[in-house]
Amino acid sequence: MIDLRLLREDPDRVRASQRARGEDVALVDALLSADERRRSSGVRFDELRAEQKQLGKLIPKATADEKAELLKRAEQLKADVKAADAERDAADTETQELLQRLGNLVHPDVPVGGEEDFVTLETHGTIRDFGAEGFEPKDHLELGQRLGAIDVERGAKVSGSRFYFLTGVGALLELALVNAAISQATAAGFTPMLTPALVRPQSMAGTGFLGQAAQDVYHLDKDDLYLVGTSEVPLAAYHMDEILDADQLPLRYAGFSPCFRREAGSHGKDTRGIFRVHQFDKVEMFSYVTPEDSQEEHKRLLEWEKQWLTSLELPFRVIDVASADLGASASRKYDCEAWIPTQGKYRELTSTSDCTEFQSRRLSIRVREGKQVRPLATLNGTLCAVPRTIVAILENHQQADGSVYVPKVLRPYLGGREVLEPVAK
Repeated sequence: MIDLRLLREDPDRVRASQRARGEDVALVDALLSADERRRSSGVRFDELRAEQKQLGKLIPKATADEKAELLKRAEQLKADVKAADAERDAADTETQELLQRLGNLVHPDVPVGGEEDFVTLETHGTIRDFGAEGFEPKDHLELGQRLGAIDVERGAKVSGSRFYFLTGVGALLELALVNAAISQATAAGFTPMLTPALVRPQSMAGTGFLGQAAQDVYHLDKDDLYLVGTSEVPLAAYHMDEILDADQLPLRYAGFSPCFRREAGSHGKDTRGIFRVHQFDKVEMFSYVTPEDSQEEHKRLLEWEKQWLTSLELPFRVIDVASADLGASASRKYDCEAWIPTQGKYRELTSTSDCTEFQSRRLSIRVREGKQVRPLATLNGTLCAVPRTIVAILENHQQADGSVYVPKVLRPYLGGREVLEPVAK
C-alpha cells in the first residue's frame, strides 16, 4: 500500500498514477474522504475519552446535588464514547479497504499506455535465418515430442488442458536449467531457498495478488490457503512482521518453487504446447533494500536476467512495460522477451519489478536505521520460468535433423551433452 501521508500531501500524483494504470481515479477521492473521517472521528473519540476520565475524577469529590448532574453527564458520555469508537472503527475499516484497492505509484519514467505501448530499451543476440539454412523451423511441441521430452496428451488426460509431462531428456533439461540458474544466483550472492507452495491469505494479499490478479489464483476453500503463482509471495512474506537492521541489507534470495496459475483471462491464447500452462517451476530472485537503493537494485536484477539469457545463447530484447500493464504492486517493470521463431515475435521469458515500499507496508516489514524505523523496499525478478525457457531453447537451437544444440552453460548439468538427439520420427 502507499503512504497515506503522501496521499494527503500530493493527491494529484496519486490520481495521475491511477489514470496511467487505467484504474478508477475516483478511488483517490473516496480514500481521502474516508481518511478524513477516520482522523476526525479519532480526534472526537480522544476528546470524549479525556472528558470521561476527567469526569471520573470529579464525581467522587462532588456534592450530592452536583453528583446527580455529573452522573447524568457520565451516562451521556458513555453513549457518546461508544458511538465515536464505532464511527472511528468503521472509518478505519473503510480506509484500509480502499487503501488495499489502490495500486502502487507508477514511476514517472514509465511509458503511459496499455500492453502494446511498451518501449524497447535494447536488443541482444542475432535472430537466425532458417530459410538461409535451408529448412523450416519446427515449433517446440513437435521438437519436444521427437526428442521424447514433452507429453501434453497424457498431461491433458491426467489433469486437463494446459498441463503436461516433461519426460526423459525434457525432465533432465528442466533440472539442468534450475541447477544452472541457482548456480548463477548463488555466485551473485543470493541465498538459495526452497519455498512453500501454499500460503495464508495475509501473505497473498500482502504481496498484492488478491486484487486485479485474484482471478488467476487457486484457492483451497477448505483450508483457506492459496497456491502461489510465484515464489515472490513466500519470499516477500518471509520477513513479514519483522524489523530488519540496516546492516543486514541488501538481503537477496533465490527461490525455487512450483507455480500455479488459473490463466483465467487467457482463453484461446497459446493453447498449443507448454508456453502458457497452469503449473510450472520457476527460479525467482527477490531483494530487500532501502528505498533509496531500489532503482539501482532494479537495474542489477535486470543485468542478472540479461546475463542468464545471454548464457543460454538466446536472442532477446528488453522492454520498459507500460503503465496499464503493470501489476498492482509494481512501480516499474522490465521484461526480457526471447525471440520465438515459429511465432515470429518476441515473447516474455523473464521480468523484474520494483515494488518500492508497497509490499513492505502491507506485510509490516521495516528497517531500523539508528533510532528510526521505517518501511523498506522489495523487488523481484524471474531468473528462469522453466517451460517458456525450454520453448525458447528448443526453437532457437534446433537443427535441420530435429536435434537441438545444447548451450554451453547447461552441458555440465546434462552429462556433457552437446546435442539433444531425436528418439522418434
